[in-house]
Amino acid sequence: MTTQVIVLNGGSSSGKSSIVRSLQTVLPDPWLAVAVDAFVEMLPPSLLASDAGFAVAADGAVSVGPEFRALEAAWREAVAAMVRAGARVVVDDVFLGGAASQQRWQQALAGLGVLWVGVRCDSAVAARREAARGDRAEGMAASQAEVVHVGVSYDTQVDTTRADPLTCARTIAARLR
Repeated sequence: MTTQVIVLNGGSSSGKSSIVRSLQTVLPDPWLAVAVDAFVEMLPPSLLASDAGFAVAADGAVSVGPEFRALEAAWREAVAAMVRAGARVVVDDVFLGGAASQQRWQQALAGLGVLWVGVRCDSAVAARREAARGDRAEGMAASQAEVVHVGVSYDTQVDTTRADPLTCARTIAARLR
């Protein structure tokens, strides 16, 4: 089956967004970038820093509530609908629930050609990137570096600790069907 969706999973500041942009450069056809960060930005203010929605603690821990989960499910279905309508999509996500997060995507993307990509980065390197960004709670990158990969199955993995985004994108592109 031809790959229609590339799902990148990795912790905060692991380099996913940079890889997505590089993929859009190296892939011969147009691919849309869809990021969980953009989804979070769509949330109404009432769901930010809310038990029902999305909250980031001072130590960088992320918690999500039932309203977030319901809207996230609708967002995943919308992404799948774009693909079913003919768009190719690269998803940039953070599987806070590890395997359970992947299962939710698998359900939404059932019947589509998906390439599952793990984006790894040494936690100390991700923490330095996080500090340089200045837009993330300190500790988020380190706390997510490994937990997002627990129980997740990948077709391929890249490590941005030493590899630049373009090299990672070329590795991923070589795996497309």
